[in-house]
Amino acid sequence: MKKFILGAAMSVLLSTAAHAETVGVSMALFDDNFLTVLRNGMQDYAKTLDGVTLQVEDAQNDVAKQQSQIQNFIAAGVDAIIVNPVDTDATVAMSKIAADAGIPLVYVNREPVNVNELPEKQSFVASEEIVAGTLEAKEVCRLLGGKGKAVVMMGELSNQGARMRTKAVHDVVATDECKGIEIVEEQTANWQRTQGADLVTNWLSSGLEFNAVIANNDEMAIGAVQALKAAGKDMKEYVIAGVDATQDALAAMEAGDLDVTVFQNAAGQGKGALDAALKIAKGEAVEKKDYIPFELVTPENLKDYQSKN
Repeated sequence: MKKFILGAAMSVLLSTAAHAETVGVSMALFDDNFLTVLRNGMQDYAKTLDGVTLQVEDAQNDVAKQQSQIQNFIAAGVDAIIVNPVDTDATVAMSKIAADAGIPLVYVNREPVNVNELPEKQSFVASEEIVAGTLEAKEVCRLLGGKGKAVVMMGELSNQGARMRTKAVHDVVATDECKGIEIVEEQTANWQRTQGADLVTNWLSSGLEFNAVIANNDEMAIGAVQALKAAGKDMKEYVIAGVDATQDALAAMEAGDLDVTVFQNAAGQGKGALDAALKIAKGEAVEKKDYIPFELVTPENLKDYQSKN
């Protein structure tokens, strides 16, 4: 009888273990509004799944630290790894580390430079960055009536998303409807609100004239708003645009300070990445690229997005 009970207990334990999955997650930076929403969405979703445990680490914007985290995940025997890369140009090495170990790897939110050559058991879940920049710039163009002077604030230049969103802005400005818009200055503020504010303050101090700010994300756009207000500028004379539709950005739009943002489904990306990682770990097929659509947000449809990110 004891043997039977012991055997039954062991079989339950083994079946539980067989269904328990641990996924290592390396985020580029915890101290980032959008990535926090993504991370929280992923963790909340994991709680609804039976036997799934996330081990989430902060790479603190350090490529070497992120690579070390990936190696530590592999050493710990995780079933899959999700990476939000610090530097999208460093993903070839990360892919090789995971591929050599035979561990599934899913990149989330930031497009890896090797996205078209990902090894077996690897995929990418995000939103198509060129679309974000296009939606944003087209709406700015419409609000300006196709003419004006714009400054562009870029994210980290090591980031594919920043490069693609900025390229989209230039492509839109080159069209017949928008070629009356002149880009008078373009610099990076590294996705950060404080750096965005400092950049706009410097432009204003130098006497630079502009009536539109096209930022690669909402945090920098909010920084621009703060700088313009601090300089006593009338916000009605400026068109301010960002990307992400974070809660802070939507509050700024409701206050009449932000004119344009683009909804990037942070929770949807987090859920999609975790689903992909678990499927690959089980030997199931997934798309190499899974794009979650971007959506334009303006004061007219603001209410539809206030509870989404």
